[in-house]
Parts: sequence; structure tokens; C-alpha cells
Amino acid sequence: MFRRTRILQAVLLALLTTACASQQTTDTAQPRMAAAAAGGGAPAPLAGVNPADDAPEIHAGRSEVSSRPFSTSAGVLDPDIEAFALEVADLRQLPLEHVRALLLEAQYNATAARLMAPSGTRIRRSWVTYRNRFVEPVRIRSGRQFWEENAADLHRTQQEYGVPAAIIVAIIGVETVYGRHTGDFRVLDALATLGFRYPDAKRPERGHLFRNQLADLIQLDYEKKLNARQVSGSFAGAMGLPQFMPGSLMRYAADGDHDGRIDLHGSTTDAIVSVARFLRLHGWVPGLPVFAPVTPPANAGALVTGGLTPTLNWAQLSAAGATAPPGAASWKQHEMGVVNLVDEPRDTVEYRVGTPNFFALTHYNRSYFYASSVADLAQELEHRMGARALPAPATAQLNTPVDR
Repeated sequence: MFRRTRILQAVLLALLTTACASQQTTDTAQPRMAAAAAGGGAPAPLAGVNPADDAPEIHAGRSEVSSRPFSTSAGVLDPDIEAFALEVADLRQLPLEHVRALLLEAQYNATAARLMAPSGTRIRRSWVTYRNRFVEPVRIRSGRQFWEENAADLHRTQQEYGVPAAIIVAIIGVETVYGRHTGDFRVLDALATLGFRYPDAKRPERGHLFRNQLADLIQLDYEKKLNARQVSGSFAGAMGLPQFMPGSLMRYAADGDHDGRIDLHGSTTDAIVSVARFLRLHGWVPGLPVFAPVTPPANAGALVTGGLTPTLNWAQLSAAGATAPPGAASWKQHEMGVVNLVDEPRDTVEYRVGTPNFFALTHYNRSYFYASSVADLAQELEHRMGARALPAPATAQLNTPVDR
């Protein structure tokens, strides 16, 4: 039983840290860019960027729980997949023969389907276990080396985008241990498998998400921004050092080394700049900490929404009993949210107060555990590098039963 539980936990951790930096929200980042620029001394908004100009969604096609091939032995696509091909070609203005050719080469990947399948057993959430998985010696040691080797790029990117080097390094460390584990699944096969053969009939929206990512991959291939027949990644289709999904590569990645192409596998500069650009376009406010130096109120649990958008101002938090060091602080000008870090095995909850920068991290991965681990690893890396440390989060640890 112990071994089975550990395996399930490992799978959960993989799921939580795979398919990151994805097109996961429907709101646009443009209004938040203006707010970010209003911070004193902040970098200017990114010129010529409008994340609202997304490629149109594809609605044709459906998913079924099976391992059937995507085409017949005669080289004819399944009717549903043919309908998908027709809509992709029409809405993305791509040659139909190009779309068909790629789909005819896609192969069902049983391992990707198995790893994405629901376990059937509810896994108890453990913040302590999750944090220890990522804020650990290997990532700290390798992160320091990565920082030293890429110091110039990190400094330049921090100056341009307002995202601290420590945060960029921490994300790449959490995602792939600085490029050691980028995945060896052919992305074309993984996305087709999860788009048309998603292993959970109760989650049709998941198949729809992966079909749209597949359409993005096909478009990127046609535009010669990657080779869909060769590019590899995670079992969910995330690519490169920062694990960008195709849609995020299309909309948020950057040619950091100015060589005329974006290479998230081979160019650490492209990866570094792309992480910063993604966060900036998802609400990162230069100069703010990830967590406000606030001691949460005694009834902190009542203020948790579980959402990905901050909704509380300082007046509301203060009125509820939150306290902070005296004096003016820029973070008080922004909306915040109370974050609950649940540890069910220990029957505890740790509460922190997240700024807009915490919620920007949740757009990289929709998990409070993930964003908090990135922040904690970043703080540890800054400490080891001897740089100005990130403010330590004020927390409240309540040894009370966890809501289940």
C-alpha cells in the first residue's frame, strides 16, 4: 500500500507540474499591463503586444475513451478528425493538405493516456510533501549554477521585464531541473492522443483544450517555428526548459537571443526571456513581492476563494484582523488574496497573503502549491546567491481540521 500511495503521489506531482505556461485563462493581460506599468520605476508596457489577439478556437472533433487509431489503413482520417482538420484549415487559414498530412502521421500514445487517466483513488493533499519535492538540494545547487552561468541574460531580462532573476530561475528549476527533464514524448502524438482519446469521459473540456493546443502546434509547424514531426516534450505536450504548451509558445514566448527563431529546448536565453514575458503578460507587477508581509487574521480560512484572481484590498484585510509592519508599502495599493496551503495528512493549513505576483504565477500552473513552491525556491536561491532576499512570507499555521 505504501508503494502504491507513493506512486500515486508521484503521478499527481507530475500532473501538477506538466503542461505549464499554458493558455489556461480567457481573460486578457492587456489591462493588467497598464496597471503594472504604473508602479514606480517599473519597465514600460511591452510594445506591440495584445494577448487578446489569440488564434480562433477550434470546436470540431470529439474525444472518446479508446485506443483506436486516428485514421484507417487506407490513409483516411476518422470523420471527427477530418472535421477537425477542415476547421483548423479554415479558421487558421492553413492549407488543408498540410493539416491532414500531420494528423495522418499522429500516433496514439498509450503511455500519455495512462499518465493522464484518473487514478480512481483520492490523493490527500500535502503542502509539506509538495514543497519538499521542489525546494530541495538538487534544485538549489543546480539553480545556483544555472544563475551563475546565465547571470548576464538574467540581469538583462530582469531589467527589461521587471521579473526577478530568482523567480525565472526557480520556475525553470521546478519545471525541468534546468533542462534535465524536458520530456521525450513526441508532442504531435501526445496532443492528438489527449485531444481525441482523452482517458476520462467525464472531462470533455480537457479533450477540447488539447485539440486547440494541437491546432496551435499545426500552425506553428506551418509557420516553420517548430517541426511538429520531431519536437518532443512532456506527456501533456509541454516543451523546452520552461515547459510551454504550443499556444503559449505562439503567444508569449520570445526570441531572447535575437537569432530569428524561438528555441525553448536549445537556447537558455530564449527560455529565460520567455518565462519573464509570460509572467509580465499575465499580471506580474514589477517591484512587488509574491507574498505580502502580512500576518493573516485568525479567520483566514473564511477569506480564501480558491480563485486565480486577487479580490481583497488592504482595508478589507486589515478590517478582518490582518496585520503588517508599520509604514507605507507599495503592495497595499493592490488587490490581494488569502492563500491556503493545506496538509491533510498533518491536519494543518498554512495561510499566506498573495499579491498580484502570486496570482501571475498561478497562470503558469493553476495551483497554489506550485506558485508557493516557486516563490519559496526563489527566496532560497536568492539567499544562496547572496542577492537581496525576497521578503519572507508571513504565515499563519492552524492545527485545525482541514475542510475536505
